[in-house]
Formats: sequence, structure tokens, C-alpha cells
Amino acid sequence: MTTREEAEEAVRTLLRWAGDDPGREGLLDTPRRVVEAYGEWFSGYSIDPGEYLRRTFEEVAGYDQMIVLRNIEFESHCEHHMAPIIGRAHVGYLPTDKVVGISKLARVVEGFARRFQVQEKLTAEIASCIEEVLKPRGVGVVVDAAHECMTTRGVHKRAVSMVTSYMTGTFRDDPRTRAEFLQFIDMASSS
Repeated sequence: MTTREEAEEAVRTLLRWAGDDPGREGLLDTPRRVVEAYGEWFSGYSIDPGEYLRRTFEEVAGYDQMIVLRNIEFESHCEHHMAPIIGRAHVGYLPTDKVVGISKLARVVEGFARRFQVQEKLTAEIASCIEEVLKPRGVGVVVDAAHECMTTRGVHKRAVSMVTSYMTGTFRDDPRTRAEFLQFIDMASSS
């Protein structure tokens, strides 16, 4: 396992490689700050996002209709360039006999986002986790995000976002359920 000191030295190496002096006043604390930031940005590796879904509620008066949490903001990092991915996730599911607190859906998104990612994998991981733990009749996840690896380097295209979706069960098999979900998240015109 890499030590904190080794991680800070790696930051100093990158600063030297970029052409700066890690010993100058403005950069003295940068290695410590970068390592602390990485600890926060990549805290998803130390948790099991599915654990958030294990506490459920069964007293819901027979409610069996769609549950949707929209506009879950997240920050992640591209595993190819280590550049930020900033976006929103929309999560929906059709419960069987239990529901989960809505904050737990946001925590699942956050748990997977705080790892190195590609958006397609992030979308699938969120949906698969909800599917495996809650065992609903279906899950729908749509992620809309901007990738700084494309906007600040390479092709330098701003105001571009990527949309991915992952549907299971009735969200995948029933066009009406899918359309209702997309309408709820204001994406019906793109279906």
C-alpha cells in the first residue's frame, strides 16, 4: 500500500515535471492539499454503496408505483485522464414490497461517482446496485455529464454533455414505463 508520504512525493514529482519548483512558497503545502483532496474525491473505494440500500421500509400502504429521484448532482473523475466529470443522475425504480429512503439513492450515486470512472460504467453500476439489493420490478438510470477531459484538453468542446441510460425490468421491457420515467426527468422528447 502506498503511504501518504509517497503520495505527497509523487505530487512533488509532477510539479517538477510540469516545470515548477515544489519548494517555492506557493507550492509548499500543495502536496498535502492534493493528497487530502484525493482522499475526498476517491472515498468511494472505501465504501459499499449497496450498504445504503439495505435499510428499507415496508409500511408504504401498498404503494407500488414509480419512485424517481431527479437531478442528483455528482462529481467524478475520468479514469483515462483523471479529469473531472461533473453531472446529474436521475434514478427511478418500481418497488415490489419495500422502498428505501430517498437520500440513500443519492448516496449510491455518490459512492460510485467517487471512484475513477467512465460514464457508461457509472450508469450501469448505479442501476445494477439498486437492482441487486432492492430487487424491484425495474430500474431506470440516466446520467447527463460534462467531461473536462474533452472540454479543457483534446478537442476543447464546451457546452457538450454526454447522456447514458441503463434500464432493467419493466423500464427496459415496457415502452410506457420507460416513457413515464423519461417524462418525469424531463427527457421524454429525447426518447
